[in-house]
Amino acid sequence: MITASHISKTITLPNGRRINILNDVNFHIERGEVVSIIGPSGSGKSTLLRSLNLLDPPTSGSISVEGEDILASGYPRQRLHQRMGMVFQQFNLFPHLTVLENVMLAPMKVLNIPREEAENLAIEMLRKVSLSERATQMPNTLSGGQQQRTAIARCLAMQPDIILFDEPTSALDPTMVGEVQGVVRLLAQEKMTMLIVTHNMRFAHDIASRTFYMHEGTILEDDTPGKIFNQPQHAETKAFVQRIHKLVFDVENQNFDFYDMMSQIRQYCIRFAIPEQMNTITHIVEEMILLLSAYDNPFHIEVNHGEISGQTSVVILHRGETISPLDKSDVDELAVMIIRGMSKEITTEQTPDGIQLTFTI
Repeated sequence: MITASHISKTITLPNGRRINILNDVNFHIERGEVVSIIGPSGSGKSTLLRSLNLLDPPTSGSISVEGEDILASGYPRQRLHQRMGMVFQQFNLFPHLTVLENVMLAPMKVLNIPREEAENLAIEMLRKVSLSERATQMPNTLSGGQQQRTAIARCLAMQPDIILFDEPTSALDPTMVGEVQGVVRLLAQEKMTMLIVTHNMRFAHDIASRTFYMHEGTILEDDTPGKIFNQPQHAETKAFVQRIHKLVFDVENQNFDFYDMMSQIRQYCIRFAIPEQMNTITHIVEEMILLLSAYDNPFHIEVNHGEISGQTSVVILHRGETISPLDKSDVDELAVMIIRGMSKEITTEQTPDGIQLTFTI
């Protein structure tokens, strides 16, 4: 359905320096495939999407969509934009139009669909994204997730064969990410051909039939999500997909800001979409701090979350100690019982710096 051959994109900076954003990119995508595109910032992911729909045409190479060379001289871009829709990070809704009018506009103006037919089509698309009841509202009355779903409905109203998603959830509050991902999953089940640029590794893994890992402007790996995430062939890919988000605290004495620590932990849980684990993490940290406060030794706390593994842990290093605070004779037994009950597993390790406990949540 889409074939890209030797795509390159070069830009020239004001100082005359030339930078290659895309370097000899090649791929073929069949109808109904869902491709997630991952990679570090600046690797060319968004530029690749913009090259495919000619918002930012490549410097060289060829792109064929449904058998037509879209880079050929005189190729009508309007035809491409009817076939290939795009959903951006920002919603770009018209603030002076209702939700329904936003979805109706392009079919009427671009496809020349009569108003009544366009309205029926728009209502159908809003129903698909569960927003038909919001049809008469203005965009500024909607949540971020609802605005992005409206943008998806607007794209669907053009009845495209292909949809490009450029970080569709990056501008959303983490609590709203799931509703947009749910719509994309529905489209995947309906065999819509999609290319999805995302930094959400779990989403990229679960939604796609193929994954591209981009690095320095090229597709370094192209395989199934299972292979890319579990058996990457390149060190760069492995380092990227196995990344673990850490929140670190070093407590030197009893005068630290406990409430700021708890606030940071809560923000961390929201940011990485693990709010259901927030209470467990904060309770374990709080109980452990109470136990450790009976001693003068400093301690180190980490909260770790792996995007793909989904595993969350709390690591506490009690510096200078050789015995776990959970095993000391004068320990608060009720606190220990609470901590053990809230943890899936607790491992203890003697390190050169002290005793380290890892609580798997």
